[in-house]
Amino acid sequence: MKRLKLYTLLIAMASFTINATAQQTIQFSQYMFNGLALNPAYAGYKEDVTLNLSSRIQWVGINDAPQTSTVSVDGVVNSDNKNVGLGLIATLDQLGPESNTSIYANYAYRLRLGALDTKRLCFGLGFGGEQYSLDGSKFIATDAGDGSIPTGSISKFTPDFRFGVYYYTPSIYFGASVFNLLSGTFNSLVDNPEIIKPVRTLYLTGGTMVQLSDDIDLKPSFMVKEDFKGPTNVDLTAYLAFNRRIWLGASYRTGVSVLNSNLQSDLSEQDAVAAICQLYISEHFRIGYAYDFTVSKLASYQNGTHEISVSITFPGKKQRVVSPRYF
Repeated sequence: MKRLKLYTLLIAMASFTINATAQQTIQFSQYMFNGLALNPAYAGYKEDVTLNLSSRIQWVGINDAPQTSTVSVDGVVNSDNKNVGLGLIATLDQLGPESNTSIYANYAYRLRLGALDTKRLCFGLGFGGEQYSLDGSKFIATDAGDGSIPTGSISKFTPDFRFGVYYYTPSIYFGASVFNLLSGTFNSLVDNPEIIKPVRTLYLTGGTMVQLSDDIDLKPSFMVKEDFKGPTNVDLTAYLAFNRRIWLGASYRTGVSVLNSNLQSDLSEQDAVAAICQLYISEHFRIGYAYDFTVSKLASYQNGTHEISVSITFPGKKQRVVSPRYF
């Protein structure tokens, strides 16, 4: 079953795991510009209502390789104290015969630290669910009636919670979040052996803004993703910002054996190097692009990964002048 083996390889390498017992959460190179996808406590960070769209086409040249899209909107409820942030995010993740659609409503309580309101400690909660589907018609079985391949399409819906903490100042930010908090609680809803069960995933993020000159800033950041099933995923990124309008950066993504390697010996933990650019057309409109150069064993079988992101902010009547948002 060549196609079945290819799908198994794609799923395994996409999640850095030796088996496909769990689907890892979505991956974006421009994660710092789509904070709600990583942390519900990010809701309302920019205060004004902000719309984010992201689309990622992975491993171009490989049929049915991963494709991921998200759309999110968030903002604060009260423009005076700005203590409550609300957000909504929807995601579609497609990998060959499997697809995962999710939607989450997010609530963040934002503690004000200091009279100038330049720093906040935020606690966030997200509630929603995921619809996982598997299309058995996309497999071509060598043996007719192969019991491991479903006939037609099967799908299951699983409700879930997310929790996060987010701290920021004008120059630094740190975040921690846990996805799939109800993992295992609703296993009875996912009783098909072909259906991949979600697993609990931990995110740690952080970054800073360093002024190098009047016109140039350096913005390094990191993201750590741990699903307790395979190597820990580490993403290191750095941008140079010119007049805070044009951002040019690069990132390196790899796996690190911290808690549980669970990776077969002939697979490398190295994943990709990305070139990223961001353009602020105005204070309220940003467009970004990333190109990933795969450095794993898939490098010779594909032509890289393309990712586009767009942010649009809708300013309120009261313009914010203190603590501009760079994350």
